[in-house]
This record gives sequence, structure tokens and C-alpha cells, in this order.
Amino acid sequence: MQRTTQAERAALALDGGTPVRARLLPYARQSIGPTEVEAVVAALGSDWLTTGPRVGEFEQRFAEATGARHAVAVSSGTAALHVAMAALELREGDEVLVPALTFAASANAALYVGARPVFVDVDPGTLLVDPLDAARKLGPRTRALVAVDYAGQTCDYAVLQSFCAASGLELVSDACHALGALDELGRVGTLARLNTFSLHPAKHITSAEGGVVTTADGELASRLRTLRNHGIDTDLAQRERTGAHHYDVARLGWNYRLTDLQCALGSAQLAHLEEFVARRAHLATRYAQALERHELVRPLRRRPGAGHAWHLYVVQLELERLRADRDRIFRALRAEGIGVQVHYRPLPLHSLYRERLGTRAGDCPVAEAAYQRLLSLPLFPGMSDADQDDVLHALDKVLEAYRA
Repeated sequence: MQRTTQAERAALALDGGTPVRARLLPYARQSIGPTEVEAVVAALGSDWLTTGPRVGEFEQRFAEATGARHAVAVSSGTAALHVAMAALELREGDEVLVPALTFAASANAALYVGARPVFVDVDPGTLLVDPLDAARKLGPRTRALVAVDYAGQTCDYAVLQSFCAASGLELVSDACHALGALDELGRVGTLARLNTFSLHPAKHITSAEGGVVTTADGELASRLRTLRNHGIDTDLAQRERTGAHHYDVARLGWNYRLTDLQCALGSAQLAHLEEFVARRAHLATRYAQALERHELVRPLRRRPGAGHAWHLYVVQLELERLRADRDRIFRALRAEGIGVQVHYRPLPLHSLYRERLGTRAGDCPVAEAAYQRLLSLPLFPGMSDADQDDVLHALDKVLEAYRA
């Protein structure tokens, strides 16, 4: 048997050494068990594959899980943001404040309805939207603010609610990272007039693809249901129950329906939400303890009073103490079998917004500086403590190799 030497094990895999893990540990992964499989099989054997009774059942359970009065299921987190903007009747010429450090959907939803996203910088410690910069970017055409619960930590909704009320703005919570979090003001899903969620496999629960909008406003909920179904005033299940065929296209809408198959999966996943969030919190605590006094990497700051659902565990590299940039560290860790990721490249730097909106480097300097240092470490409920130890071992191995 060929044996590896201590020197070979110490050498970075990027340079031909032995990797910490032979098989890549992803940054995120869904957790699917027998109850989910049984629920989907039962749906397959039913009379309804889409737009049936399981949609309403899932929406009711989601509303109960978040404390919301109404939950409206749609086909993706992006669709959730789109119908939220449309339900608020935003239109051409309106402006929407959007944090620079988020996924493209947070801004694209404004573009879909003809509005213009205006990018707001973030707090350097938490990477949550900076209310002071939001106030600086406020203009006469500003109609709404999108609050992104980055990595799973809730924004300062007390401040944002007050700011929006004083400025006449609609507050939309992009809570796609934060399902299951409890803020000092209440549960995520109740903190804004409209609250949007993603059910992508990387998120806390999944329906394969899917999204949800929650609201306390019954009129808005009705409008959302119409918008997700081509703008039609009733769905097929409602017409079947009443034996009717007539329907009316009341407004311009889209085919953003979530299927009964997906809702069967989503309902089964919801039963494990607390367990999944607790496991994420356990792993986050272990990361925090291991990295508390680390000289080469810095976890994000926790905001006092914030809730956290730990979608991501994001750290910032102390580049001043390293002989490599973030991209080199990224490649080295992936070579070690650790599937780190970067969340996100600031939106003003992307070609679409440069060309359409005229954004440029320097628009949001805090977000841009943070981007150069960001790494998301693997974090998901099915990850074992031993898996996490591999992450920490690889992180130390790589960072020590590049210590200045």
C-alpha cells in the first residue's frame, strides 16, 4: 500500500498535496427523508398533480409556521418577489431601494414591473442594508424598499419600518434566507407588508423549486393569487368545487403556480423546519467558537435583537495578513474538498445594471470592499460535526499556507 508522507499531507491539494476530503462537501444540500417521499408518491396517486387541494394545505401550514395571516405559494422565490412588486402596483418611473449585496432577483423583480432599482450600501459588520445610505438614496420617485435578510440574519425592522412609514414607502422583506427566524419584533414572515421566501433546495425547506409570499392584508393576498394564475379571478380547483366553467381575466398575470406535487413535498418539509433550523444553529455555534479569535478570518457580526436562521455561514478574510486574494483561497479550499461559495458579487458591478441603469464601481463601496473578502462555508442540516471539522481543518491548512 502506498502511504502519503506528512509533508504531502501538509502540502496544499492545489499544489499536488493530499486533499482533506476525497469527495467535495457542498456548501448546501437538501435533506429529504421517507416522509417526503411518501407524501410525493401519495400526490402522484391522487386526482390532482397541480392547482389542487395540497396547495391550500401547504399555504395554511406555511402561514401557521410563520405567524402570518395569509401565505400565497408561487413557483420560485423570484416569482414571489415579482408578484409582490406587481401587487403593490409599482410601475414605470418608480424607484425601489435594494441592497447591493444580494441575489439578482431582489433587483430584477423591480425591473420586471418597469420600476428602477436603486442600490443601497450595506453595514460593514453585518452586511445588512444600511438605513443611513437608504436615506441618502431616497428620491421623489422612491416607492419601496426591499430588506434582504442576508445569510439568515434579520434586518433592523424597527428602524426600517419607521423609515418607510415616515417616507411613504412600501416595505418588502426578502426573507429568502431567513425562514424560521424569530426577530425581537416577531417571526420572519410578519415583519413587512409583504414577505417573500424561496423554497430552493439550498434553503431551509424545499419544494424542489418554489416560493411563498406572506402578508396580513387579505386584499393583497387575493391580488397575489390572481397574479400567479394568469390574472384569472378563480383557479381550476375553485371552479371544480362549484361546478362552474366561467372565469374572468381580471388583470395581467403570469403562470407562477406551484404544483400539488411540490406542495406535498413542501408540507412534509415544513414538519422538520424547527429541527432543520436548530441543526443549522448548532453548526453555526461550533463555527463561531472555532473562529472567535482567529487571526485570518472574521465571521459576520450579530445585530443585537436580530433573529437568525443560518442559511449561510459567511466569513470575511483578513487579506492584510495573507499572501493570496480571496479567489486563490477559494480555489485552494475547493481543491481540499470543501465546497465554499461567494455570496454575492455586488449588483452594481454586473453588466445588466451597468448598461441599463448606469451603475459603476464605487457606487456602494462597503459592499464592494466586503466582496473581495467573502467566503460562505458549508452549512446544511445533513452536515455532521465531523464534516464541519474537515471544513475547519482545511480552512486552517489553506490560510496558514498563505499567511503573510
